[in-house]
Amino acid sequence: MKNKTMKFSLLLILAVTFTVSAQDINIQNWRPNDQRGINVFEAAAEDTVSFEGFRVRIGGDFAMQFQGLNQTNDAGNLVELGTNFNLPSANLNLDVQLFDGMRMHLRTYLSSRHHAEAWIKGGHLMISNLDFISPRFLEGLMEFTTISVGLDEFNYGDAHFRRSDNARAIYNPFVGNYIMDAFSTEAFGELTVQKNGLLAVIGLTNGKLNQNVVVNENSDNKPSFYGKLGFDRQLNDDLRVRFTGSWYINNGTTTGTWLYGGDRAGSRYYYVLHSLADPESGAAAQGGSFDGRYNARFTKITALQVNPFIKYGGLEFFGIYELANGNNEFTQPQADKEGSFTQLAGELLYRFGADEQFYIGGRYNTVSGKMRESATDNLVISRINVGAGWFITRNVLTKIEYVKQNYNGDAWTGRFAGAEFSGINIEAVIGF
Repeated sequence: MKNKTMKFSLLLILAVTFTVSAQDINIQNWRPNDQRGINVFEAAAEDTVSFEGFRVRIGGDFAMQFQGLNQTNDAGNLVELGTNFNLPSANLNLDVQLFDGMRMHLRTYLSSRHHAEAWIKGGHLMISNLDFISPRFLEGLMEFTTISVGLDEFNYGDAHFRRSDNARAIYNPFVGNYIMDAFSTEAFGELTVQKNGLLAVIGLTNGKLNQNVVVNENSDNKPSFYGKLGFDRQLNDDLRVRFTGSWYINNGTTTGTWLYGGDRAGSRYYYVLHSLADPESGAAAQGGSFDGRYNARFTKITALQVNPFIKYGGLEFFGIYELANGNNEFTQPQADKEGSFTQLAGELLYRFGADEQFYIGGRYNTVSGKMRESATDNLVISRINVGAGWFITRNVLTKIEYVKQNYNGDAWTGRFAGAEFSGINIEAVIGF
C-alpha cells in the first residue's frame, strides 16, 4: 500500500508540473485524453496538425471509485462487501512526435488493482506518411492510410474505444467494462485505410500476452489474424452513423485464450463473487481480481463483433453483437468439442448542456453460451447499468451508476450458482 501511495503521489507531482505545458503540445493522429476524445474511434489518417519538430506530451489518468455493492448466491458463502473507497488507479502516458507523420504512444500503469508494481501496459508506433524514406514517398496512398506497429492493444471491435483502460476511464460513461471484455496487448502490426467515410483494418499479432521465445512439447503458438470493415459518416449537422464488423481468428492451442483475458489491470467491480473458506468441508476461499467479467478460455478461437453507433443531437446509441467460438477440432470422434458464446449489449445515452458536459443513460449487457458442445444448459450472465455523469471540466469527470449483475440458469455451479451483485458506484476521473 505504501509503495502504491508513493507512486500515486509521484504521478500527481508530475501532473501538476506538466499539465499546463502538456495541453499546448499537439501530436499528429492523436486522440485527446479528455472530453474531446469522446466518440473518437480510429485516429484520422490525414494530418490536421502541422509538424513543428520533436515534441513530447506527458499525460496521465486517475480514477477512484466509492463502491457500495451487495452480493448473494445459492450457497450463501460469498464475502460481505462493505461500502467504502477502492484503491485509486493511475496511468502515466507518453505521446511523442518523432518525425512528420510518425508518433509513439506509451502507457504505464502506475497503480492498478491486479499488479502491485508499476508496469508498462504497452506502446506502439503510428506512421501516417513515409517521408522518412524520401519526401512525398507514396503520398497518394498515405493520404488515407496509417500503419501501426508495437506491443499494445489492437483494433478488434469498437467496444475497446469506450472501455476503461485501468485509470483511463474518461471515455466510459459507466464504471464497468463489458462482460466479455475484448482487450489484449500483443505484438502486432496493423494497416488502416479510411476514405470518404469508409474504413478497412487488417492486422496480425503473435497471439501471445506474455512474451517469450521458449518452445517446448506443449507449445502450439500461432499468430492471430484480425480485421475490421465499416463506415463512419456525419450525414448532417445532427446525425452521425457508424457501423463496423470485426473478426479475430487464432488456431494455436496455447494462444487462443487471451482475447477476453488480456486486461491484467483487473475487474472494475472489486471483490465481487469472492467466496469464504469452509472449515468443515475444507473448501478454500475462492476469487480473483477478474471476477465480474467472463472469459471462456477457448484454446482456439474465432470471434466476430458487430457494432452500430448512432448519434442524433445529444442522443447516442452504441451496440454490440458478438460471437465467440472455440474452433478446436479433435481427430477422435468421441472427443468433446469446445462451444460458443453470444454477447449482446445496448447502450443509450443522452448528452446535454452547453458542451454536452452532462449525460444520463443506461446499458444492458448479456452473455449466453456453452463452454463445451456436450453441455445441456447455457451459462447466462446479465447486467444492467443506469447512471449519469458530469464533466466538471473537459479533464475532470464524475459519474454515478447503479449496477445489477445476475448469473442465471442451472449450468452455474459453486460460488456462481444463483449469484447476484448490485448496488451503487461513484467514480471520479481525471484525464489529460
